Amino acid sequence: MRQLKRYLLFVAMLGSSLASCAQQQTKTEKEPGDMTINKDTKTATAIFGNGCFWCTEAIFQQLEGVLKVESGYSGGANPNPTYEEVCTGLTGHAEAARITYDPSKISYATLLEAFWGSHDPTTLNRQGNDVGTQYRSVIFYENEEQHKEAEFYKKKLQESGAYDQPIVTEITPFKAFYVAENYHQNYYNQNGSAPYCTYVIKPKLEKFKKAFKDKLKH
Repeated sequence: MRQLKRYLLFVAMLGSSLASCAQQQTKTEKEPGDMTINKDTKTATAIFGNGCFWCTEAIFQQLEGVLKVESGYSGGANPNPTYEEVCTGLTGHAEAARITYDPSKISYATLLEAFWGSHDPTTLNRQGNDVGTQYRSVIFYENEEQHKEAEFYKKKLQESGAYDQPIVTEITPFKAFYVAENYHQNYYNQNGSAPYCTYVIKPKLEKFKKAFKDKLKH
């Protein structure tokens, strides 16, 4: 219960920061605009790494306006890495999720709120018992608007005092995303009774739903 209260306080702090940014602009720090939209399909993408991609996928699938979530690998040098190669921690890739969304229903800023609200961004190369560079907290920005928003809200979150330790989230240019093997896709929905789903993903998902209840799909 104590952890849930802290989690809800964290989201409230970040939500307040997002809502009040326009009033806090200065000559040197302006609120970034929304990201560039794909004019042909009217969709956009966001790519985040915040621990095991099974958890990340399950969380972002809940949000209204999110059309598709794909588990995969990003941030490394080798093309088309396998899960086994990434698990060694030697390829430089992070387990990541590519989120396709409708910007008319959900903003990139809200996705950032969900990103930071669904994992601990102060633990370097670790989320819970998942340890290694492949589990690092990272945002892969696809354009300068995403870059500005990510940096802006990371700074606001740090200033909010939600965490005692520095936020170590890496904000880096996107280069490539490699879709993971088929058995990783839609993992929680297809393997809900598996031990990792039951003891790790399910409790995390329940906390997320309580904190983001106004942003979930009906």
